Amino acid sequence: MRKSTQKNEELILAIDAGTQSMRAALVDFTGQIHHLVKTPIEPYFSMQPGWAEQQPEYYWRTLCETCRKVLDASEYPKDYIVAVTLTTQRSTLVNVDRDGNPLRPAIVWLDQRKADAKKILPAFSVPFLKALRLYQFVEYVTQYCRSNWIQQNQPEIWDKTYKFLFLSGYLSYKITGEFRDSAGNIIGTIPFDVKKFGWASKWDLKWKLFPIEKEKLSELVNPTELLGHVTNKAAKETGIPQGLPLIAASNDKACDVIGTGSLTPDRACISFGTTATINTQNKRYVELRPLLPPFPSAIPGQFYSEVTVVRGLWMISWFMEEFGLQERLQSLEKEVSPEDLLEKLLKDVPPGSMGLVCQPYWTPGPELAAYTKGSIIGFGDIHTRSHLYRSIIEGLVFALKEGAQLTEKKNQVPITEIRATGGGSRSDSIMQITADIFGLPVHRPHTNETSVLGAAIDAAMGLKFFPDFNTAVNAMTRVQGIFEPIKNNEEIYQDLYLKVYLKTYKKLLPLFKKIQEITSYPE
Repeated sequence: MRKSTQKNEELILAIDAGTQSMRAALVDFTGQIHHLVKTPIEPYFSMQPGWAEQQPEYYWRTLCETCRKVLDASEYPKDYIVAVTLTTQRSTLVNVDRDGNPLRPAIVWLDQRKADAKKILPAFSVPFLKALRLYQFVEYVTQYCRSNWIQQNQPEIWDKTYKFLFLSGYLSYKITGEFRDSAGNIIGTIPFDVKKFGWASKWDLKWKLFPIEKEKLSELVNPTELLGHVTNKAAKETGIPQGLPLIAASNDKACDVIGTGSLTPDRACISFGTTATINTQNKRYVELRPLLPPFPSAIPGQFYSEVTVVRGLWMISWFMEEFGLQERLQSLEKEVSPEDLLEKLLKDVPPGSMGLVCQPYWTPGPELAAYTKGSIIGFGDIHTRSHLYRSIIEGLVFALKEGAQLTEKKNQVPITEIRATGGGSRSDSIMQITADIFGLPVHRPHTNETSVLGAAIDAAMGLKFFPDFNTAVNAMTRVQGIFEPIKNNEEIYQDLYLKVYLKTYKKLLPLFKKIQEITSYPE
């Protein structure tokens, strides 16, 4: 039974522990965000080249600070809050002892260290895997398994580890005192059965590739289910009222999908975040690439597919750092964001960037050769940094379109509409470029904070406020603006995509290999 208040307001405190920031927001059951506080965070520190780590306590302190700020600034009393929910960045892992104290820094999802696959794979299996053309894939996943690296390089840490937690599980423990996590957060090289939304069965091969003692893993619940209640200690540190339920949501991308209202595979969700992704929701289990499963959805029993451009809107940060000194200085003087100033660069350049075409593989994903590099071709003496900037944005969207075509082929459902979210979706120019390249209407949701909103939708369902997800999503999401493709621009982009972009990777790949052999980069 939901309690009533004099203003007939009930609120969910939704927390989003992302890569670049910690957010906390008060969300009502119409999907309106009444107050949000965003605290920038240092994504990681690096003790060695390629490493990406962060202190788990840093995440917790930032969460506490952010929650206190949003609660102190809110016009609503705390007793209006009926539940708490949490979504986080994916695949960041924490080792803790029996008392929940971290034993080492968290390994952040951006980390590039590798375990020794030869110590995991029996020698006799190698010829067999190579004959099946599986060796490269199996080697990759065993190398990037975090628990494998820790066991090989820090065995004393592994011996002391009581629980091996995702960041979501660590923060849930800090809030509730329970070693419990949402099945919607379990992604990556770990013995998890996506089809069953639980830990793999005893004889599953994943226990061989990712050997972890099962007792070191969290208890799992489905999204919308109870993770626990806010403890007295957590209440004192965060300002959240003691005893409130913490309701399971899912990972940030899964929450983005439902937070944009993308509930069927014909409506794709593009997230213009640090990593750019194109996702589709699906009731069926569909592998876009062999042996790479879909991800657990924010809706229990469903899945979402994903194609990733690893260096997504990071590319804008890179451009700003390397070429955007003018905008950085002007932003301080005019008290506007540098990104707003970059908008002018996009508008000053015609579609196609006067012949510059970008392949945005500054960091290649697992489906690409490890020696793949990014490229921009077509330079002439007329080109300026404005052309360079627009070509980067166009290249990102070309890569997402390529992912969309793979998704359509595997889902056997044409994509007819795009919902866009993330920092890039605030730019009208980026939204129009996306509509023109895809040749589809691109919808902007009523809020850019779709991961927060998706987590709140899970909490609303957990509170049984709505009878089903369709009703919840219809009530809590809506479209603020629609960008239709411009025919002339669409034709230019279609030609560039088919006749140039799609041919670039295969033609340049042998040269990338030569570059690696000559320079030893990447190793």
